Amino acid sequence: MTDPDPLGTAAGLRSIAAHTIGTAVTGDVLLPPVVLASARETPAPPGCNNLGPRPVCVGREDELAWLRRVLDTDGSSAVTQSPTVHGLGGIGKTTLALSYAHLHRHTYSLRWWINAESPARIEQSLAALAARLAPTWAANSSELERATWALNWLHWHQGWLLVLDNAEDPRDLHPYLGSLIGGHLLITTRRATGWPRGTPTRALGVLAPDEAAALLCDPDPTPHERGEARLLAAELGHLPLALDQARAYLDQNRTVGIDSRRTIARIWTQTLEALADRDPLAVTVLHTLAWLAPDDIPVTLLSRLAEDEDDIAEALGALASYSMITLTPTTVGVHRLVQTVLRTTPDHRGRTEAEHAIAHAFDALPEPGTAPSAAWDSVIPHLTALATTAPTDHHDTLTADHYAAASQYLHAQGHSIHAIPLLLAELTLHEQALGGAPGTLTCRNNLAYAYREAGDLDRAIPLLEATLAELEPMLGDTHPNTLTSRNNLANAYHAAGDLDRAIPLLKTTLAQREQVLGDTHPRTLAVRNDLGSAYYEAGDLDRAIPLLRTTLAQQEQVLGLTHPDTVISRNNLANAYHAAGDLDRAIALLKTTLAQAEQVLGDTHPRTLSVRNNLGSAYYEAGDLDRAIPLLETALAQREQVLGGTHPSTVISRRNLAHVIEQHVRNR
Repeated sequence: MTDPDPLGTAAGLRSIAAHTIGTAVTGDVLLPPVVLASARETPAPPGCNNLGPRPVCVGREDELAWLRRVLDTDGSSAVTQSPTVHGLGGIGKTTLALSYAHLHRHTYSLRWWINAESPARIEQSLAALAARLAPTWAANSSELERATWALNWLHWHQGWLLVLDNAEDPRDLHPYLGSLIGGHLLITTRRATGWPRGTPTRALGVLAPDEAAALLCDPDPTPHERGEARLLAAELGHLPLALDQARAYLDQNRTVGIDSRRTIARIWTQTLEALADRDPLAVTVLHTLAWLAPDDIPVTLLSRLAEDEDDIAEALGALASYSMITLTPTTVGVHRLVQTVLRTTPDHRGRTEAEHAIAHAFDALPEPGTAPSAAWDSVIPHLTALATTAPTDHHDTLTADHYAAASQYLHAQGHSIHAIPLLLAELTLHEQALGGAPGTLTCRNNLAYAYREAGDLDRAIPLLEATLAELEPMLGDTHPNTLTSRNNLANAYHAAGDLDRAIPLLKTTLAQREQVLGDTHPRTLAVRNDLGSAYYEAGDLDRAIPLLRTTLAQQEQVLGLTHPDTVISRNNLANAYHAAGDLDRAIALLKTTLAQAEQVLGDTHPRTLSVRNNLGSAYYEAGDLDRAIPLLETALAQREQVLGGTHPSTVISRRNLAHVIEQHVRNR
């Protein structure tokens, strides 16, 4: 029934000698009981929320009433339906959701705004909730631990409202829809399809002509002013964001009056012209912001744009007064539609300034380690934005080292999947500068590793095959880098279930490494572990167990009892004992391995999570459902949250849990 996770030995990501691992996911944290109890016992302070100011929201009475009706269809009890408001950028989805949250402020014990653009952003928003409710504990906890605490709090408490704003992929929200049942979930998205069956959705259209014109008028307008406002509103397509921009421009230019323009871009051009006269630095700042992530841009990131920080503050104030940005004391936000329009300038204005800002921020970052870093976490989304918006005709002033360092940090946190756009940008720079040089091939290896982590073997395998084909004539058949590339390709075949290719390739690589590096070199031991794991997957336990046992003994002697590679080999030997029916040895070894993995790699490291999953499977086989089911349930929930419903690791967890529950029901 069970599918334990075999682990390949994982070396440093930056080296071309990095080895792929069997199954690595980010996810669940098993918090101490006293911490879990605090989630149950901690109340929300009266009026607790992280909402922005209440916006002007006209012409949305029907939508507001629909939201309340859907969210509260059964009267006093909470409902599990999650209404989804969808529409194009700038249509007013966020304004509607924020207005609802303010309008019903007395209904909810807690109102929390979550940036749902990606799983990482959701995790950050949940971590911020824990920091608000349990600041003392959160100050010394990792982001993932804080997010896990917040989810436990939401499970224990009722009467809350979560607004999941700007959800890009419905799969990112699957762990929450239907599982968080103590309060209300309100979703905004540009996606009209892909939501679970039964999720109420509402398409948000443009404003009605009268409501749109009202946004542009002063109180008690004259008939002439009302007529001009209707013309301008029509030419702006009655789009709320464009109307808001026009209103802000008119507020700043009273003598101009209402002068209709033909496009949204023209309104912004007019606003930028006014800003250029008032504060030229504000225009530079706005064009710089256009290339960064839209939310949570640190104000400090803009410090290089002026010598005096007061000048930056004045520029940001001017932009906020024109409704071009949202501003807090420490961060800036820009609407995505504003960014999209500003990035279309022929000279890519602001791009170089944004790159310099990120490069300067990198100079102040600490050396990346295995522990989470708030400094790194605040910069990486903006580097990722630069990586994903690079114009084809622009020479990137950031170096491959910037992208490499960020991907290394994400790898150390177990988030290699999120490093894919960074690695793609790094690879582009290497190919432009070096062609097929070893540095380029190193980056290809690392990109293939990230694809492998994401379960995207259709991309990983061809990339590894091409890399190996170039390395063999460049460096020779037995060069250490060639051998590692061959090892990585074999592991990818293993992950794809193609053991007929994987095993011969691993046997060849092992023989060559023994010859070139020696019998007990760490990389020789690594491929020996991989071969033992492949034999285990093939059901050849007569070969697997002796090979894994020998490898573990050698690693304990050469690397030490708690070296990460030793911990991984111990996990794989335990899996083989499990498969052989020797559950006493398997469980004892997995318990030891889990304790060591938690100590060496951390509670939330992907390999730690895989060991935890394997221990749950072994407990099930031993008939200890009280220990097995909670572990397997947690593993599935977190894998769905981070990796999505179709990732191989999620499929393993879902299959395991379904089988356990089925057997449990039959035995009752």
